Amino acid sequence: MPSSWEQVVVDAEDPARLARWWAEALGYRIVHEGPDEVEIRRAPDQLPGLLFTTVPDAKTAKNRLHIDLRPDDQESEVERLVDMGARPVDIGQHEVSWVVLADPEGNEFCVLSSKK
Repeated sequence: MPSSWEQVVVDAEDPARLARWWAEALGYRIVHEGPDEVEIRRAPDQLPGLLFTTVPDAKTAKNRLHIDLRPDDQESEVERLVDMGARPVDIGQHEVSWVVLADPEGNEFCVLSSKK
């Protein structure tokens, strides 16, 4: 029997702040909060979740794994996320149909163009 996908773990300097940022960005809710970790999910019984855990080091390099978001309206979603504290980043993507942003702790993610 194959494994089931439980969650993605995100290292964070401030897991509570970053979890709340991603919960707002994705429309998720906090399902668990402890002193050094916070988990968010779309609904309490819906997997996978994102688990934010405390690490002592700041992010120093490009992510090896990232999230792609596909909104109905790319331009509006990029504007909303930037207003929330994301920032555009250049990781060498050149001319592409997606927008690369970084969350408040510098984790890169992509906002894809809407499906046609």
